[in-house]
Amino acid sequence: MKKKVLSILLTAAMVMSMAVGCGSNKSASTNAKDDTKTEASADGESNQILFNGSSTLAPVITSIATNFFDTYGTWKAYDSSLPDEDIAIYVSAGGSGQGTKAVIDGTSTFGMVARSVKDEEKKAIKDEKEYQVGIDALTIAVNPENPVTKIIDDLSTEQIVSLFSGEYKTWKDLDASLPDEEVVVITRDINGGAHEVFQKNIMGDTEVKSDAIQASSMGELVQDIIDNPYAIGYASFGVANQNAGKVVTMKVNGVEPTKENIINGSYIIQRPLLLVGSGEPTAIQQAFLDVVLGDEGQKTVEDMGFIPMN
Repeated sequence: MKKKVLSILLTAAMVMSMAVGCGSNKSASTNAKDDTKTEASADGESNQILFNGSSTLAPVITSIATNFFDTYGTWKAYDSSLPDEDIAIYVSAGGSGQGTKAVIDGTSTFGMVARSVKDEEKKAIKDEKEYQVGIDALTIAVNPENPVTKIIDDLSTEQIVSLFSGEYKTWKDLDASLPDEEVVVITRDINGGAHEVFQKNIMGDTEVKSDAIQASSMGELVQDIIDNPYAIGYASFGVANQNAGKVVTMKVNGVEPTKENIINGSYIIQRPLLLVGSGEPTAIQQAFLDVVLGDEGQKTVEDMGFIPMN
């Protein structure tokens, strides 16, 4: 009974810290990371599953895990061939790079990665395995109170580069009819997966301006745009959908960030949502992967604003 209560409390803490998506419950997030480090050194046949990595994917896995635990409680209740032990799934957000590093170091069962896995990461992970959970995109998002939304709904790659690099210092530089207000650029950690995708697909060799605000999570990035009428940032398609009406997404080179355009590749700033592991999964790990990649898990992916794989 004590063990089940502990699982419930930890899951509740993760929901509080991850579902909001803006790092508001830092103590819960820190505890989750500490638990991950402690438990990950356990035997590979452990009845626990540890996830670390992307702050975009973390709330999705947390939601699926919470529903799974609430429905079954024990592994055996889900599949009679599995142990009669409480379901224990721990989720910790630290960025895509942290996710692959945790798998390389053996401190996590799966890394959550919101970008393609790098060649050097694939080489470093013994018998690397990838499981695609869904598809996301980076939308160019602004505050609905920004006057730009009244006259422009489409930005070219060149205009986006000028806004994010600081070449356009004020919105008036984009269009003479706009206010002479500073362009406030919001990004994720410039060493993180989301920024790598944005840099590769939009910025190229041009760097984002040095005084850009680096948000600690995608949820925080979107909240920063909501809080500042003259902000612009690259918001996750899923997180932007979760905040519909609070942010406005722009077309890029005439292409709207819709599910259809992301799937067919015409919207260019997109990325896979991956789980990365080492070696063949255990029976328990495979059972939860089946849930994540099955109908119920994929429905959660879609419900949270992302594009499912089926």
